[in-house]
Amino acid sequence: MVFFIEVGLLLIVLPWSGFWERNYFVYALPFLEPLFLSAYFRGAVTGIGFLNLAAGFGEMSAVFGPRS
Repeated sequence: MVFFIEVGLLLIVLPWSGFWERNYFVYALPFLEPLFLSAYFRGAVTGIGFLNLAAGFGEMSAVFGPRS
């Protein structure tokens, strides 16, 4: 439950930080640099982050929600 929230927050923030431009894959596979630095790719990763965040909060509501 907390794992999804943590991963979601990281995937939302990291693509737009300076860390994203200096990662291992950009240096190891230079032909992928235009893809990784593309705003569309960063937006897709951010979207996956929002899905993870929603899944984490969904699990939290199932645990902390009303019980029947």
